[in-house]
This record gives sequence, structure tokens and C-alpha cells, in this order.
Amino acid sequence: MSFLEARSVVKKYASQLALDHVNVSVPANSIYGLLGPNGAGKTTLIRIINQITGPDEGQILFDGKPLKSSDVERIGYLPEERGLYKKMKVGEQALYLAQLKGLSRNEALKKLKFWFEKFEIQAWWDKKVEELSKGMQQKVQFIVTILHKPSLLIFDEPFSGFDPINANLLKEEILNLKKEGATIIFSTHNMGSVEELCDNITLINNGKSILEGAVNDVRQRYRQNLVRLDFAGDANHLKAVMSEHHEVVEISPLNGYQTALIKMSQGSGVNQLLALAIKHCEVHGCQEILPSMNDIFIQVVNQNK
Repeated sequence: MSFLEARSVVKKYASQLALDHVNVSVPANSIYGLLGPNGAGKTTLIRIINQITGPDEGQILFDGKPLKSSDVERIGYLPEERGLYKKMKVGEQALYLAQLKGLSRNEALKKLKFWFEKFEIQAWWDKKVEELSKGMQQKVQFIVTILHKPSLLIFDEPFSGFDPINANLLKEEILNLKKEGATIIFSTHNMGSVEELCDNITLINNGKSILEGAVNDVRQRYRQNLVRLDFAGDANHLKAVMSEHHEVVEISPLNGYQTALIKMSQGSGVNQLLALAIKHCEVHGCQEILPSMNDIFIQVVNQNK
């Protein structure tokens, strides 16, 4: 069952059609990638879900019912443009924002203490926000976003400005939130993170949904019959044999062996290719190479210009 559903949503700004009958169906307790180039319409859809603006046509269903104003209390939103007040002290501001989410002062203090210690930022409690690095500010805003345990979380470029260690820390916490039952919408240009975290995606371009599905299914859909073969033996002989049936894209050295990138002919399978290869070389590995989400993103957007 979908926890959040956008049904034929339309949004216009003057002469610009920001969303053109967009449909999105986010399964409960999943991480859903909302993808697209700059200006595609992602932020407009996120603003509608957060009730910052409304659709001109169409409907948003939240937990099976039409979205209503009180549902905002069950949504946590981390925008790409962070919104902390630079002159306020970190703890004072975190406490204020937590209470806006409906937590009592004592409950907010207890939860904030836990998260500040977990993220190792307790020493920053009495510092002004402007004294924090961008990464530290993002940690604070992440904490405030999730503190009231919303059932829907929306993260817009959550890893922007983070070093790899802190990005991994945040990824672990996002996966933990999913384990605890949250449904998560994840908007990013980092396709590596999409492959790591997302169960399903929708790709929006020029206000339209142009690709959707489970990440693994999408990668299979755009497969190009490419196989990587790691081997030891006569590379020229193997290339000659393989070229009678397939296209040998390249052969290069790899860790004391050699690796061949082969585009299989239509109707061929990995097992057939492997059966041919072991007659002519010593095989150390064989794996089909699926296109990355980054390659698919570029291909599909270019096709839909």
C-alpha cells in the first residue's frame, strides 16, 4: 500500500507549468528517490506535500486519505536550503524548533541530549549557529527534523557539504529510521546514494514523470548486455574467439590477470559466454555489468528534452 500518493498533480506559475499531471506512489516503510535535473519540478512537489503551496489540479493522499493541514505534524522536512538562525545559540534554537513540533520542553531536552551525544556535537550547545561549520549546522537541522519521530521524512540533498565519514553517519541513521518504520522521500543528484539507499524512484523532467520503478528493476530495464570477464591467458586469442560471437569492447590488465569487457550478442546469456571462455582461458571471474543510475539518469533526461 502507498503511504503517500500524488495523483495527476498539476502546478502552474504564471506561464510556466512546473508539474504536468505528475503521479508518484511511495510505498510505506520505504526509501523513495525523487530525482530530476535542476528546475524539473521536484521542489514544487515537495512544497505541495509540505502544504507550503497547493496543487492547481490533482490530489495528494497521505496514509490512504486526502492530505489535510494537521498531517504536517507527521512530516519531517530537511530542505536543501538550510534555515537555522545564525545569531541564536545552537541548543536554544534546537529546543525552540523541537517544541514547535509538539514536544514538551523536558521531552525535547532529553531527546536532544541523546542525539547531540550520538552525533558528538554536545560541545556546540551554547555556541552560536554562525560559529558552526556547514556540516555541523546540517547535523543540527537533521536532528531537529527527525526528533518528533514523523511517519514521513523528506530529505532534500541531505549529504550536501558533508565529508565522507559524516555522510556515512547520516546514511546509517536514514537506514535506521526506515527500520523503525518511517517512510522516506529522498531527493538528490548523487546517484551513488540512490543506488545505496533507495528502494524505488521517480525521475521528473520538465514537470513530468518520465521514469519510475524499483531501482533494481530500472537498472535491469536499461541493461546493455555487458559482461566483465576476468581471466589469465592469451588475450589476443580470446579476443579473436569472442569476436566471432560477441563485441569485445576492451581488454586491460587487472591485479595480475586481465579483464575483458564484452557486449553479448542478442539472445546470448552469461552462461553461454562463460562456457565459450573456459575453453580458451583460465577464468577468474564473470559478472554482468548493469548501468549505473547516473548513466540511466543522463540517458533518460537527454531522451526527454
